[in-house]
Amino acid sequence: MAVKDQIKDYFNQNWFTMMRDIARMVSINSERMPAQDGKPFGEGPYQALMEFKELAKERGFDTKIYGNAVGAVSLNDGPKQLDILAHLDVVPAGEDWTVTSPFDATIKDGRIYGRGTADDKGPAVVALWALKCVKDLGLPVSKNVSLLVGTDEECGSGDLPYYYNVEKEAPMSFSPDAEYPLINIEKGGMHPTFSASWEEDKTLPRVTSITGSLKVNVMPGKARAAVEGMDLDTMKKVADQVTPKTKCTYELTQEGDIVKIVSIGIAAHASTPQNGVNALTGLIDYLLALPLAESEAVDKLRSVRKLLPHGDYLGKALGVAMEDQISHELTLCFSMMDFTTTGFIGQFDCRAPLCATTENLRDEAERNFAKEGITMEHVELNEPHYVSGDSELVHELLSVYEDYTGKKGECLAIGGGTYVHHLKNGVAFGCSMPGTENHMHEPNESAVIEELIISAEMFAQVIADLCK
Repeated sequence: MAVKDQIKDYFNQNWFTMMRDIARMVSINSERMPAQDGKPFGEGPYQALMEFKELAKERGFDTKIYGNAVGAVSLNDGPKQLDILAHLDVVPAGEDWTVTSPFDATIKDGRIYGRGTADDKGPAVVALWALKCVKDLGLPVSKNVSLLVGTDEECGSGDLPYYYNVEKEAPMSFSPDAEYPLINIEKGGMHPTFSASWEEDKTLPRVTSITGSLKVNVMPGKARAAVEGMDLDTMKKVADQVTPKTKCTYELTQEGDIVKIVSIGIAAHASTPQNGVNALTGLIDYLLALPLAESEAVDKLRSVRKLLPHGDYLGKALGVAMEDQISHELTLCFSMMDFTTTGFIGQFDCRAPLCATTENLRDEAERNFAKEGITMEHVELNEPHYVSGDSELVHELLSVYEDYTGKKGECLAIGGGTYVHHLKNGVAFGCSMPGTENHMHEPNESAVIEELIISAEMFAQVIADLCK
């Protein structure tokens, strides 16, 4: 029987057990938590790593742990050839789950639902099963592949130095933390904070608070504010007037002299802000449409809107819009804000093409904020990542993709940074097929079971081909 047929038959028999293993990992809330002794990214990520270690043991593999931050599952003792990088940490569960609760994986209509099913616990388990497939089938491999499972990808990949400060990079690496066919260009960028402060003005009506997203790389689907000293009917009328423009809806509740507002948009990943409706910028538009008392706080809120207006996802108002033919347009998402009666701190997520420089991006943004009396944090740019489409790794991955899916293989450029962003010869490969909506970082995150199965098949084939 041909290797491809052996692999497909193997997963035809084992796919449901693989889904149960994914559900087992999803049951652990592994969002980043306060560091503890021996647990650098908190209790949840540590528990997920220990659970994966136990799972790998049950599937026939030992896991070497690095700093309780990264686990390495190796196929054999041969020379290092390939690293597969997946992560076990997740973004916060958030609200508005309807199919299942975030940490109770459920299979429905050909999908498996739960936080991490797509990003990235599902792909991590899929990669483990690809190693198991190669081992169980006795496919002839002499070189080693290691599956690296980390615990801090969502908050900056501070876990990877625990491994790569000890071990060398493999000649080739890929991460199933994105989508097919293959990503060989990842934009650079920055996500700086900016702030301003003023003397409190108690003249009514006034805004007393604004809050946005929980994480800088998540476009907020909800944002909240409070207004003191304005009647509810006036605020409802303004909401009706503003909604057609912002595409946000506004829920208002009165508590004494305070009206609380929940702005509701559409959440999205910050790397693709065009796919959502920013509830935070929509909230600022709404607040500035209210008959507020003039104050320095209102002036600063107008300045924020001037530089980061609702619907501007390209950085035009901030003066940093740019693009090139290879990596395309810069994108910008204003996602976080903590506004009080005496000041604010905000943060935005910017994904920059290969043509971005310190001068035309960071310095330009700093200058334009300064003109409005707002201070932007002086940050270093995150460099873009590029691997040639002519490399052996890219050729192999795309060849297997075309063979197993019948779809055209091609290289993609994205705004999101994947787990291999800082590796010399790393690309992103899977696990979502083109056009699949998995609601990563959103309520009702899910993965298509058929896509997980074919990913496991392709990973096994890639290991057999590259490590023979």
